[in-house]
Parts: sequence; C-alpha cells; structure tokens
Amino acid sequence: MTFEPPIHWNDYEDIAMKLYERFGNDFGESKIYRIRFTDLHQWVLEIPNFAGTAAESNEGHLEMIQSTWVYEWRDAQK
Repeated sequence: MTFEPPIHWNDYEDIAMKLYERFGNDFGESKIYRIRFTDLHQWVLEIPNFAGTAAESNEGHLEMIQSTWVYEWRDAQK
C-alpha cells in the first residue's frame, strides 16, 4: 500500500487526475466546461484522501480544476 498525501483545493493537477480516473472519457472538453460548479464542488469533496473543506473552496479553485481536468483529458486522447 502506498501513502498518498492529502489533497487540498489548490492541488489542481491531483484533483483533475482523480476526476479523470473517476469519469474517464464520459466527460470530453466541451462537457467538462459545461459542468455546474455545484456538481464539480461535490465531486471534489467526494475524492478519497481529499482534505479540504467545502468552506475553503472558491470560484477560482473550481475554474482551475475545470481547466486542468480538460488538460488531463486532452493528454489522454493522444
């Protein structure tokens, strides 16, 4: 078993990778950009080993997570 450090709101790449692992190609670029922030917020809170709280989130975090997730998806398409 490997140790995974806790994930926080500003760990955009880690969050994006976890979301891509969870949803795979069910969400392409245009669909990722259409996700409601309320849904994205909840999905991040559901990530195993996520240590942030709902109150620590802000729109800037969610925007960065969303765009980083798109980059993760694009990389997987190569």
